[in-house]
Amino acid sequence: MYTLVIADDITGANDIGIMYQNNGLETIVCSSDSIKDLVVGENDVLIKDTNSRFDSPKVAYEKVYNATIAYSKNKPKQYYNKQCSVFRGNIGAEFDAMLDALNEEFAIVVLGFPDNGRTTLHEVHYVYDTPLEESQFKNDPVHPMTESNLVHILQKQTKRKVEAIHYEVLEQGVEYLKERIEKYKKQCNYLIIDVRNNGDLKVIAEAVYHEKIICGSSALAKYLSEKHGRVSPEKIKKQQSIVNHKNPFIFTVAGSLTVQTFRQIEYMKEQGYTALELNTKRVFEAQKCKNEMQGIYQQVEEMMKHNSKKMIILHTMNRPNAVEETKKIGQELGLSIPEISTKISNTLAEISQTIVEKYKIRKLIFCGGDTSASLCSKLNINEMRIGEEIEPGLPVCQGMEYPHYTCVLKSGSFGTDEFIERAMKIMSIE
Repeated sequence: MYTLVIADDITGANDIGIMYQNNGLETIVCSSDSIKDLVVGENDVLIKDTNSRFDSPKVAYEKVYNATIAYSKNKPKQYYNKQCSVFRGNIGAEFDAMLDALNEEFAIVVLGFPDNGRTTLHEVHYVYDTPLEESQFKNDPVHPMTESNLVHILQKQTKRKVEAIHYEVLEQGVEYLKERIEKYKKQCNYLIIDVRNNGDLKVIAEAVYHEKIICGSSALAKYLSEKHGRVSPEKIKKQQSIVNHKNPFIFTVAGSLTVQTFRQIEYMKEQGYTALELNTKRVFEAQKCKNEMQGIYQQVEEMMKHNSKKMIILHTMNRPNAVEETKKIGQELGLSIPEISTKISNTLAEISQTIVEKYKIRKLIFCGGDTSASLCSKLNINEMRIGEEIEPGLPVCQGMEYPHYTCVLKSGSFGTDEFIERAMKIMSIE
């Protein structure tokens, strides 16, 4: 059963990819629009990253609409519109785009991801038991989440009708849930379903396996992919194998401002790893930016000579006062918040590209969706095969084109404090 996934950013594409890959389904993630990407052959799952989370709703709609049309030539049996697990982005525009492209009027929406603390009860979404509007995402610099009710959030972004099924229905079993879904098909276009735990996800997967269009976070894909039938552990291991690069150095880049990424960087410092900081207050003026970049290059030069840990960490300023000062400087220059974010990401990407290419580093860890997208673009990482899972929703990936970078693209808000160290150990295995 060929599944087409349209994801709004590269970390989300990899996040859902590991759900399918863990059950032995060959899973490819592609970011470019080259015509060869449309030839999927026998691939079980093709994931197209539209990099549309920070676009305007109109541009995001066009990207998803065009991608759905183009990749439908391979006649997928199921479509999955993968979005942020807390509904940041152009949710309504992208859901509508897929329905319009397929000339359909109904989709299942499941946002819960219990393994990463995302649950939905009576259509109210929680992050580690905290209502979304009170969580860390209320201060998101681009998409501040000021509401917790998923029906309300989505309804504000679409003219189509949104309804919800609460967890009490799930407690009645698969067949009852199927009956309720059929009833709702006659009265709404988007049906959001509660998720309290993985048991709920299993019930939902049994009930919606044959639905044409699924929307939401990646967690449900884990249980949908089990319906394909598991393959042998030997095949899974073969598909997850990575290239053994001779250069042992690992380069970690963090542009995310989330609490999780901050803790992950701090943990690495506590373990004795040196972390270089990009002074984001200096990126807006050409000469200051040039001087800042040169300073980082000089520090990296010394680290390459005297670094027994074989790890380089580069991150943006991530403490609240420095972040606010950076925003203030950018806004005084007439830049919007998205433009400030893009300027920082592009600067970080340019520095990273120079370091990676100069020292021929082939093992990379990117923290943050915007950071990952910028760096993949700079390094021409357009197609990846999903490999071993490090933590829930966080896999190692292998670039399919030379020089076959081994990458970890981490959503900023995912992962334990020890995640970078765990990723490093897996990537260091010869």
